[in-house]
Amino acid sequence: MTSPLSTPVLDWYARTARDLPWRRPGAGAWAVLVSEIMLQQTPVARVLPVYEAWLARWPTPADLAAAPAGEAVRLWGKLGYPRRALRLHACATQLRERFDGRVPKSVDELESLPGVGTYTARAVASFAFGQRHPVVDTNVRRVVARAVSGQGAAGLPSATRDHAAVEALLPPDAASSARFGVALMELGALVCVARAPRCPECPIADRCAWLAAGSPPYDGPVARPQGFAGTDRQVRGLLLDVLRASPDPVAAEALDAVWSEDAQRGRALDGLVADGLVDPLPDGRYALPG
Repeated sequence: MTSPLSTPVLDWYARTARDLPWRRPGAGAWAVLVSEIMLQQTPVARVLPVYEAWLARWPTPADLAAAPAGEAVRLWGKLGYPRRALRLHACATQLRERFDGRVPKSVDELESLPGVGTYTARAVASFAFGQRHPVVDTNVRRVVARAVSGQGAAGLPSATRDHAAVEALLPPDAASSARFGVALMELGALVCVARAPRCPECPIADRCAWLAAGSPPYDGPVARPQGFAGTDRQVRGLLLDVLRASPDPVAAEALDAVWSEDAQRGRALDGLVADGLVDPLPDGRYALPG
């Protein structure tokens, strides 16, 4: 049975979808996989220039696997959460060694790759290969919470519950299902936004349970956003900036200059080393991983 949401959402998407490179015909599964990993907790506007540079330099998994892991970290730049760059490099290596340089089609095989979890595996299987899977990100959860459950926000995530809720909305055929998945995501990103949703522009406003209930405020549990300024994550980013900017290993003094608090700077540097993002050299200098 077709959900009453699918047709208006698909029609809206056909009129308004953003022209993004990973959505274009012929983009390929590798391009989709790269985009999905880069887009984790990162806005599209920040991802686009890095994504385009990445695909220009490493158009296939084998190209990336042949490069030093440190170059992936360098090109990742300021996208944040740089361990994603290492995981994408490890993923490319696995694709070269286990899958003849190709991105596999099945969710199980995709989930076996480094850095590919439940969401990413289903997103790639759906968006790259046109399969029927519930693809659930923050934007999708918010649309479903409002339109279906009548809640102003999605609350805390539950993979089982969230997948079942989206599964119930998917069109029966795989091609429409895959397109509906990205359309629902687009609706949450552009119209059904967290603050000040643009309800007059929404293609399903006339069947939204939250609007029908008078848009009640949400008073349930929420995940609190993490701060950034002054955190170890900020210090890690500053240290990596120094290493990315230098073609050669850098002296400890160059890293000392980025943060005055010795204990926090040392803790951040130790964390980068433990995560494989920085190599300490025998002469006391530091470098991106080889």
